[in-house]
Amino acid sequence: MKLAERLKELRKERTLRQEQVAVALDISMSAYCHYEQGKREPTASVLYRMADYYDVTTDYLLGRSNERR
Repeated sequence: MKLAERLKELRKERTLRQEQVAVALDISMSAYCHYEQGKREPTASVLYRMADYYDVTTDYLLGRSNERR
């Protein structure tokens, strides 16, 4: 559930809409919504794109670290 919380937190910090993030990540809006709701887990390649997009580590996204970089 940590991933869902972190995705939502990062998006809101940047005042972005889910649609904007989905387009930037080249995924469907429904997929991104499911990631934020914790209903679905991203593939490794999508997780890497998310980390790059938000400029954080994958460990941060997954809750394995509290260090963003």
